[in-house]
Amino acid sequence: MDDDLTHDAFLGGRLHLWQPRRGYRAGVDPVLLAASVPARAGQSVLDLGCGAGAAALCLGARVPGLVLTGVERQADYAQLAARNGLDVVTADLADLPEPIKQQSFDHVLANPPYFDRSAGREAADLGREGALGIDTPLLDWVDVAARRLKPKGYMHMIHRAERVPDLLAATQPRLGSIELWPICPRRGKAAELVILRARKDGRAPFCLHAPVILHAAPRHERDGDDYTAEIQAVLRDGVSLFS
Repeated sequence: MDDDLTHDAFLGGRLHLWQPRRGYRAGVDPVLLAASVPARAGQSVLDLGCGAGAAALCLGARVPGLVLTGVERQADYAQLAARNGLDVVTADLADLPEPIKQQSFDHVLANPPYFDRSAGREAADLGREGALGIDTPLLDWVDVAARRLKPKGYMHMIHRAERVPDLLAATQPRLGSIELWPICPRRGKAAELVILRARKDGRAPFCLHAPVILHAAPRHERDGDDYTAEIQAVLRDGVSLFS
């Protein structure tokens, strides 16, 4: 029922997505992830665990002419992604169907679940728990992404900063040219998120970039957006986050 859904604007209204009114709802994270991908028209993109399609469709809104594919194991979210205009396959990334296994992609992106439920409580909403609670190891996410990449293709992931050791341990045996951007809520605050970029057959040395600062004010002083000009341009105008 549409009463259980909202139709939300992204990128300053350039994109609208159907999302559940309750449960997991896409916010800033998939928009930042999409803005980190150096895609070009005509390239192919695979979004693992795509949810309602926010990351892939934000990327497609910024770079017209991409071939976008999503994989989502929760049928309700896969149906929303299809309704939002994404070519989506309902499947677990650990058991991809043969048509996906037979393809390779220029870019693979993923926003894996952030939280280890062996150290915390499950969310009451099943959709939210499926999006935020880990039951597929991070190693498997990276392994599937690496297998689906074309030679010299790029993987991009957004994750919690405290998972950086796990991200690097999973990525380094499989991909190279690893770059890491810390995402800090405010200047002088510790990073809460990171964006990781890695390349199949890449040989460049590891690069830790300067932090990306989300909010302009040194502390939260009022309700409403106080994003930096750079982040405003990403969220409202659909510009690229990195070169």
